[in-house]
Amino acid sequence: MIISRTPFRMSFVGGGSDLKEYYQHSYGSVVSTTINKFVYITANKKFTDYFRVSYSKTEYVKNVENIEHNLVREALKLLGITKGGIDIVYMSDMLPDHEGSGLGASSSLIVGTLNALHAFKGENVSAETLAREACKIEIEILGHPIGKQDQYAAAYGGFNHVQFNADESVFVNPVIFKKGIKEELNNKLLSFYTAINTRSDKVLTEQRKKTKDNLNTLNKMVELSEELKDELKNGNIDKFGEILHKGWVYKQKLATNITNPIINSYYEKARKAGAVGGKILGSGGGGFLLFYCEEKNQDNVRKALSNLKELPFKFEPEGSKIIYVNDEI
Repeated sequence: MIISRTPFRMSFVGGGSDLKEYYQHSYGSVVSTTINKFVYITANKKFTDYFRVSYSKTEYVKNVENIEHNLVREALKLLGITKGGIDIVYMSDMLPDHEGSGLGASSSLIVGTLNALHAFKGENVSAETLAREACKIEIEILGHPIGKQDQYAAAYGGFNHVQFNADESVFVNPVIFKKGIKEELNNKLLSFYTAINTRSDKVLTEQRKKTKDNLNTLNKMVELSEELKDELKNGNIDKFGEILHKGWVYKQKLATNITNPIINSYYEKARKAGAVGGKILGSGGGGFLLFYCEEKNQDNVRKALSNLKELPFKFEPEGSKIIYVNDEI
């Protein structure tokens, strides 16, 4: 048996610049971190010649083409595992359907699946390979209207400034913090679940189509990612909330369904209660809200959003990794 563990991510600024429609004109960049919430994938040999894939439902098929779960099916095909006799199960710390969280769930799932299947074949591959293969499956093979940031975050892990280049290369550069600053920042971030689920493809399809019209706004969002990177390296985390807010204002201009009256109401309640700034995580429309808030005001924010479930989290330094290998594999 093989077990992989892959983190979810939170993206702070620059989202949307990781779409090809943008970075083919000018490099895109985001600042993001992985968090200590994970998806676990097990890959185990079976005596039969069938594929068994278990998630919110269980599939039991003999032909790989008949697997309904598109990410698992395409990962198996990409790695040449077309003969049955394998049992694949995934479990998550977060939402059961991996949709609408804004935490890069589908990309964490495909990265973790690829990592487990490579290990099942006796292969040890790099984070770059996992990220590239995940992008190939999600963007090229399945045609999902998404960018590259989630796959690279899940594969590499850590708190990074990630740059997307016109030649399709991606630079993943860790943000270097002064001692104690990273933990201090973590303590000033709050996240709450809106209980509004949405599919990222709905928002991102519109956003991708409007990229040419939104180039000026996206340019400003990339500038904000560079500014945030520099402020963090200099230990100026007091700028974090302000930059988050500016980015959220820009983000709302990219597509019509990024926010709605309910999300706006939650956001304003948090700001009035003392949060400096925040954003909806991921493509928008629902999922988790993130806020930067001084610790003295955090209880007031919790009270203002008392009907929402809070997500406690810590920054996670590692990306996808194999945490268990049975010697019999």
